[in-house]
Amino acid sequence: MNDLYTSVTERIIAALETGVPPWLPPWQQDGDDGIPRNLASDKPYRGINILLLHTQAFAQGYHDHRWLTFKQAAELGARVKKGETGTPIVFFKWKEIDDADPEPDKPGRVRPLMRSFTVFNVAQIDGLPEQYQKRPRIQHWSPCERAEDILLGSGAVIRHGGNRAFYAPAQDWIQLPPAGNFLHAAAFYGTALHELTHWTGHPDRCCRPLGRQHGMDAYAFEELVAEMGAAFLCAHCGLPGQLEHASYINSWLDALRRDKRLIFIAAGKAQAASDFVLRVAGFAPIPVMEAVAA
Repeated sequence: MNDLYTSVTERIIAALETGVPPWLPPWQQDGDDGIPRNLASDKPYRGINILLLHTQAFAQGYHDHRWLTFKQAAELGARVKKGETGTPIVFFKWKEIDDADPEPDKPGRVRPLMRSFTVFNVAQIDGLPEQYQKRPRIQHWSPCERAEDILLGSGAVIRHGGNRAFYAPAQDWIQLPPAGNFLHAAAFYGTALHELTHWTGHPDRCCRPLGRQHGMDAYAFEELVAEMGAAFLCAHCGLPGQLEHASYINSWLDALRRDKRLIFIAAGKAQAASDFVLRVAGFAPIPVMEAVAA
């Protein structure tokens, strides 16, 4: 398992060293949610797998967010192109351990189960049936309207004015400059969703208390979570993500080199924040994809 943590972290570090945050989608979203999906099941990938697939898509120039295992491609009557190399992703769940002599009323023990699977982008596959040839489009909607629904539905107190964007934990409100101060709507909503991710850290929500985390400055770790959480929410809205705090990249790189589990922990917290926001805003949270071939 340690080898898997190491290999995944090295891929994330390589992406950050190029200045490309792997939580931002490299494709034009064109009306859909932009989240990497399994073509056979139409289920989205989550957490760390979003980062891994974005990184590979950017490196290889893929413009499609759909992926398949070798077996799934064959089951659809298609085939992986000769010489193509797949992308390793992670399957994770908690597994209950059988206790040979369980005590009455004592909860069972669990341990993490993590394995690596390999998937291929649609661009690497020949012979897909006609219905899979074009990228599927989710029902058309205005990305800005969806973002407005999320911001309003979250219940967060949002104040407008001034020239700074921030979340004030003590007062539990978000401050945003007027929308007209931004160059375009996507920049405004990207900033708003970034601060909304910070808002989820409150003890009554996802409870992410500030404190030094895994050898990283407390604010740097929280910004890493907020960057990814905002990117996940932007993808849900069909908005292009953006890097809000490039100044933290060196801090993230230093911490990732020291702790191979850090990116898994941060991505999990970002996914939890995104799920919380979508749930309280009245949108069904992204379903958990427990198996690649599900």
